[in-house]
Amino acid sequence: MTGEKIYEYDLDIAGVTDYGVSLEAILAGKEKIPPQGARFDVAFEGRATGRLSGRVRGVDYLRMRTDGRIDLDIRATIETDDGCRIALSADGVAVSHPGEPIAELFENVSLTTAAAGYVWINARQIWGAGTVNLATGKIHIDAYLQ
Repeated sequence: MTGEKIYEYDLDIAGVTDYGVSLEAILAGKEKIPPQGARFDVAFEGRATGRLSGRVRGVDYLRMRTDGRIDLDIRATIETDDGCRIALSADGVAVSHPGEPIAELFENVSLTTAAAGYVWINARQIWGAGTVNLATGKIHIDAYLQ
């Protein structure tokens, strides 16, 4: 990926809210994704390291489609080590590996803050790529400033 790597984060899935079918049942093969798809709210938390370092907390309002694509709609807060808050908004896709609980993540990220030391992020585009392992509840993303 091109651009300056400004952070990477390792997150833990902190909870999943389902709407009619459980993520666990789909992953275990006990249920199929309904024809209309399935919605899950996936709460996460962890740490970012790099040029932007701090605690990350948020929710991915994801939609799982029957063709295997997962649409991401992410809202989070990065609370930097020096006490500033940065709003993270991202969309993108997750592409699952058939028969595995692992998916590749591709994110289009916008960061917003009024904190003087971080206003440089407001006008720039960030691309993120990584993986999620739904069996272990671990997420890893590398993010690059464009």
